[in-house]
Amino acid sequence: QVQLVESGGGLVQAGGSLRLSCAASGRTFTHSAMGWFRQAPGKGRELVAAISGTGSNTYYVDSVKGRFTISRDNAKNTVALQTDSLKAEDTAVYYCGSYEISMIVPSIPPKYWGQGTQVTVSS
Repeated sequence: QVQLVESGGGLVQAGGSLRLSCAASGRTFTHSAMGWFRQAPGKGRELVAAISGTGSNTYYVDSVKGRFTISRDNAKNTVALQTDSLKAEDTAVYYCGSYEISMIVPSIPPKYWGQGTQVTVSS
């Protein structure tokens, strides 16, 4: 079993930054790929960024490339999403997900989910 808890969301002006954090517990964390997802009102859940089990490989959806950075600290069992140059369209609930595999496969959903943290960007 893997437990995930997100934090770091909040209100920010367009052009600002937030650092989201996902604290994970469970014996498979260091071997699992991790992802950040978001869901805006009336829209489906979208994969934003993912990172492989070792942190060697990353994935970003085109709309956030150059603005968001995913990272992990396996010693602390955390995964972060640094969000810079935020836009109003980034407003969503952001979720952390943990996969059963160590490599990034964007088409496969995570096995475990956190509860989400709200990010609101005002224009």
